[in-house]
Amino acid sequence: MGKPDADGQGLPDLPPEWGRVVVPDDASALATEAAQIRRELRRVPGRPAGHRALALPLLVLLVAVLTTLAGLLAVTWPRANRGADRPTPAPYSPPATLAGRALPALDLVDAGQSPVPLRGLLPAMIILVDGCPCPDRVAEAVAAAPAGVAVVTVAGGRTVSAPPSAERNVRALADPAGGLRSFLGQPARTGTATALLVDRAGVVTRVLPELGPVDAYRQDLSALAA
Repeated sequence: MGKPDADGQGLPDLPPEWGRVVVPDDASALATEAAQIRRELRRVPGRPAGHRALALPLLVLLVAVLTTLAGLLAVTWPRANRGADRPTPAPYSPPATLAGRALPALDLVDAGQSPVPLRGLLPAMIILVDGCPCPDRVAEAVAAAPAGVAVVTVAGGRTVSAPPSAERNVRALADPAGGLRSFLGQPARTGTATALLVDRAGVVTRVLPELGPVDAYRQDLSALAA
C-alpha cells in the first residue's frame, strides 16, 4: 500500500508541478525505473570513461615527441658550441731548457754540397731561414755582429739560400737532415726566422723564436765575442 501523495498531508514539501507521487511500500518495485535511469546516464557525452580510453594513446604520443626532441638536442647542441669552445693555439715558445745546452755536433752542407761542421764556425749567430728568408733581419744581424762572431743562415733541405750581402762572417748553409730544427724542438713557421746565439764553447746562450729588431738581442750578440 502506498503513502499519500503531494495532494495529501504525508508529503507536504513536494512541488505541486510534480503531480501525483506514489511511494511504493516495496523498493524493488522501482528497479525497472532505476535501470533505465542508469542507461541514460551512460549515454550522456563527456563522461570520464571516454577520456580514460584516450589517455593511453596520448601518453604514448607524448613520450615519442619528448624522445625525438631529446635526440635532436643531443645532436645539435655540441655542434652549435664547437666553434666557440675551440681552444686558442698556444704561442710559440722554445723549450725552457734549451738555453745553456750544448749545440750538437752537426754537419751541414754548403752550396757545393760539401759538409761543413757547424761547431767549427763558433761563436756564431745561427739563423734558421727555412720558414722565412727574412733578408732585412739577416742583414741587420750581419751589420751588428762583432768581429770574430759569424752569422750563419741555415735553410731546410739541400738548397742553400743566398745570403743578403757579401759582408764578412756570413755563411749560408743547408740542413738536409733537419738536425738543427730537431734540436730546437719546434717546426718551421711561415714568415718567421728563428735564431740561436752560441758561444765559442758550443753552449747556447739565447734562443730568439722570432727574429726581430737587432736592439732586442744586440747585447747578447756582442757578448759572444768575449
